Amino acid sequence: DGYIVTNNHVVTGGPRGEQVNQVTVTLTNGKEFQAKIVGRDVASDLALLKIDATGMPFVKFGDSGKARVGDWVVAIGNPLGLGSTVTAGIISAVQRNIGNGGAYDRYIQTDTAINRGNSGGPLFDLHGNVVGINNMLISPVGANIGVNFAIPADAAIPVINALRAGERVERGYLGIGIAPVGEDMAAALGLPKDRGEFVQRVEDNQAAAKAGLKRGDVVTKVNGKDVTPSQTLSYIVANTKPGTRIPLEVIRDGKTITLYAVVATRPPEEQLAGSNFDPEDEQAMPEDPKGTADTTIQNTLGLAVQVVTPDIARAVGVDAGTKGLVIGAASANSDAGRKGLRRGDVILSVNRTPVTTSEGLAKAVAEAKKAGRDAVLMEILRRGGPSAFIAIRIKP
Repeated sequence: DGYIVTNNHVVTGGPRGEQVNQVTVTLTNGKEFQAKIVGRDVASDLALLKIDATGMPFVKFGDSGKARVGDWVVAIGNPLGLGSTVTAGIISAVQRNIGNGGAYDRYIQTDTAINRGNSGGPLFDLHGNVVGINNMLISPVGANIGVNFAIPADAAIPVINALRAGERVERGYLGIGIAPVGEDMAAALGLPKDRGEFVQRVEDNQAAAKAGLKRGDVVTKVNGKDVTPSQTLSYIVANTKPGTRIPLEVIRDGKTITLYAVVATRPPEEQLAGSNFDPEDEQAMPEDPKGTADTTIQNTLGLAVQVVTPDIARAVGVDAGTKGLVIGAASANSDAGRKGLRRGDVILSVNRTPVTTSEGLAKAVAEAKKAGRDAVLMEILRRGGPSAFIAIRIKP
């Protein structure tokens, strides 16, 4: 029917992860089609394309749950631009957790040669069924050393079905910030290490708060499943259907209690990134600015900025309705850095004009330079005080 499964990063352009404008699919016979991106899902790194064609050869998904360590598998792809290359190997591990967290940190590990260009291609069992979608490799040299990973078919199928139906992929969410119970924390709490996860933060009015979960609790089981480094709380919850009522086994003040939570729907990743803004987390300037405007701001002002959301406003201690740009990092070598601007400060206006986007800030700087000015007047808001105007010199 012309549907094609691939990785999201294959159809992503630019450092922000924007969808590319055009996708061309080339068949092995050299025939080309312009493809439509039906849908894509960042969290699972999957995307679904559609070309206007019928009668195409096709493959079937297999049952990746039956895959065993030692099973032979075959990959087909375009490594290093060499089209229709076939490589073979064995499954090295199943349900491999590589430490990324979240709903999809479970991979089929294989020593089948996978290189750049194999992304989105099929990993076949010896019956010709697709048990995985080749996704990434880990290598100190940037090329295959036999430690390669594929998204299991069982994890991919629900995502692909949702994208095909035009639906949003839903994942479970409790609304907590967590930390592993490592050796030091375990010693401090008098608990065995690597069992459970420590609750650092509970979001207001979310599922965890409604269930009675508190900061300082240690969650040891979720829906009857032990929370361990290989089966994290995030993984269990994200793979639980929203609306499901689940038990949480919790250690509080040395006593084990059971709470019940109704799993909510995980918000978009960009919203979560904003809600996790920590003004006390010292960060260096990003090596890869997000776009043209961000690069301009970093080069001319020595600042990295992002839009203020209500969650970020609360995190930096200003009114939740504040509109502007929050400083994520300030270069120590910039005039802004020397004048004390720091992470968590909010830029309200430039030259008395409100700014709410990085593009708006970049435009204000460009206009100042065009007018022959070598500085801009910024209105800065900081926790605990009124806004103040500071003149910041522009780098030539």
